[in-house]
Amino acid sequence: MSSTTAKIDMTQGPIMKNVMLFALPIVIGNVLQQLYTTVDALVVGNYCGDASLAAIGTSSQPVEVLLCIFLGIGSGVSILVSQYSGARECDRIRDLSQTAISFVYCVGIILGVLGYFLAPWILSVMGVPEDAFAPSVSYTRIVFLGTLGNIGYNMNAGILRGMGDSKASLWFLLVSCIANVVLDLVLVAGVGMDVRGAAIATIAAMYMSWAASIIYIKTRFPELELTVFPRKVVKRELRRMLTLGVPIGLNNSLFSFGHMAMQTFVNAQGMTFMAGASVAGRITGCTNVAINAVSAAATTFSGQNYGAQNIDRLRQGYIKIPLVNGLITLGLGLAIISFRMPLLGFFSEDPMVLMYASRYVVTMLLSQWAFAVFNSISNIVNGVGLIRFTTIINLLMLWAVRIPGAYIISTYFDGTYVMLSIALSFFFGMFCMIFYYIFSKKWRAIIA
Repeated sequence: MSSTTAKIDMTQGPIMKNVMLFALPIVIGNVLQQLYTTVDALVVGNYCGDASLAAIGTSSQPVEVLLCIFLGIGSGVSILVSQYSGARECDRIRDLSQTAISFVYCVGIILGVLGYFLAPWILSVMGVPEDAFAPSVSYTRIVFLGTLGNIGYNMNAGILRGMGDSKASLWFLLVSCIANVVLDLVLVAGVGMDVRGAAIATIAAMYMSWAASIIYIKTRFPELELTVFPRKVVKRELRRMLTLGVPIGLNNSLFSFGHMAMQTFVNAQGMTFMAGASVAGRITGCTNVAINAVSAAATTFSGQNYGAQNIDRLRQGYIKIPLVNGLITLGLGLAIISFRMPLLGFFSEDPMVLMYASRYVVTMLLSQWAFAVFNSISNIVNGVGLIRFTTIINLLMLWAVRIPGAYIISTYFDGTYVMLSIALSFFFGMFCMIFYYIFSKKWRAIIA
């Protein structure tokens, strides 16, 4: 590759130093992504009221369900790029990148249109209360129109991460985050467009991120020959991209569908609890920055070293990375718990909303470290192409633990403690992946 200044080569140097250097820009970028929805919640909560606040909280779920399968394919692209990068197969990275941009247009436009028309039916199935239904439909429909930009940006970010460049996405997100904040203030607080203004601000910012990523790749990595519009599809790379990405995407989509199912249990507790859960989600999402960032670094570390057949180094990192991710998440969670009430007070002044939000935050942040360990191990295993077991465990976490647990809590106990089922699923997933590390013959054969 001709552009190497922004890249981190995971096949050499101190393992955790490289992982942290790679993860740090993603941490900051994830914080900026959280600001998208957090700023929406702050502005809408202060200028529009609880019904609108509940609307943007529940409306994110159906968007995730339809997007996740295609964003999972972006993860498959990232895995392949990391393997090709480790093996120094530049031509295959170029073919894969050009195939990916054709895929983005093919699915992004179709999905945006489908989501727009299906939004009322999806929200009706979710049991969104009548007083929050109209703003929920409005917000969801507009956000679906940003599907092309969302998928396009995440695909390009995956290509860059696979090549070892995690810094560029940070600058893209910084520009779009500033745009999102400005547009939120103008359209919601200034013009009075309510949730429609928040949705327009969000999708405009995402298209800006996508455009910035295209310009960057064309400038810094011209050898990839990335085009703005579709140009060609290389069948071999499309097949590999789908073989890896579709299971990850289906898993993510089913997982998000489960989140939507979980939202129905939240909705059943009434609008006050919905608003509290929505506010809590903005706070607990902050701990995901460490989880997602270190896990993304784990995928690149695993893929590059597997592609380079640097098994000794892979063997050194597969314990360190999950351990560090768990410790960082636990420390961050405890810090946020200590200051949760002042933070929650920015979103609402309703005592009941704050009480439910506080309970939700404490429960989630005391258990998310287990999810961090689980997610790190899963991404390391995915990085070498062993995706079957991680897919199965993800589905079991949701459909065998979380959803049944939520039903039992809501039916036989107090439904406002429904988030306990999420915590239980985190620990289930962590122990399953530790079991895989110890007993899987395929994994042991790779690191032997």
